[in-house]
Amino acid sequence: MIRCLAIDDEPLALQQLVSYINKVPFLELAAQCRSAIEARRFLENDTVDAIFCDINMPDLNGMEFVKALMAPPLVVFTTAYSEYAVEGFKVNAVDYLLKPFGLQEFQRAANRLKERMEGAGMAAENTPAKETEDDTLFLKTDYRIVKVSIGDIRYVEAMSEYLKVWLEGQSKPIITLLSMKKMEERLPDTFMRIHRSYIINLTKIQEVNKNRVIMDADTYLPIGEMYKDAFQAYLDTKFLGK
Repeated sequence: MIRCLAIDDEPLALQQLVSYINKVPFLELAAQCRSAIEARRFLENDTVDAIFCDINMPDLNGMEFVKALMAPPLVVFTTAYSEYAVEGFKVNAVDYLLKPFGLQEFQRAANRLKERMEGAGMAAENTPAKETEDDTLFLKTDYRIVKVSIGDIRYVEAMSEYLKVWLEGQSKPIITLLSMKKMEERLPDTFMRIHRSYIINLTKIQEVNKNRVIMDADTYLPIGEMYKDAFQAYLDTKFLGK
């Protein structure tokens, strides 16, 4: 079960949120709060796995509340204002629900919470490609285990059940038996999945041209339809100009 905290200053919106939580079998409502300040008091004495949190609230808005948490749980933001989507991306929200949203949209967000929770559990239990340091991975390739600096990874390419890990300064990739999902879970926020077959190091991008990311003169990677919004949100946080 995923223990949840529901936060919204509007009584009807909070009631709907609680109703939706109670309809999802793997969610458990730990508490409901009418303000971020009330939620903060609750978290001083209890813990939850996830927060469904409105953003535009008096006194302390939901975004600032989450940013101030020392060890924030997984977060799904709910709000009537679409301009907060980029801010939600900055704090690594699992999902963003634009009011008014229905049960189907809520279920989608709940499923993403479940996937993130299960992924974190798998990361703790599995030893392949386990991070032994913040900036290091160990990858099994052929009959060897190779130490890789995360900062040297340019991009990761899916190849059936294997991954090609392309490194800075290397003409050939490391090929390892691993899923994209597991790799994605182990990489820091400087990496993003832009396609079913590609995870890129955002610091290595040279150019974005229409629906392609250009890593170098010879490497043009497509941006998949389902990843466009998140990637555009990232670009918006970095973009200077009109």
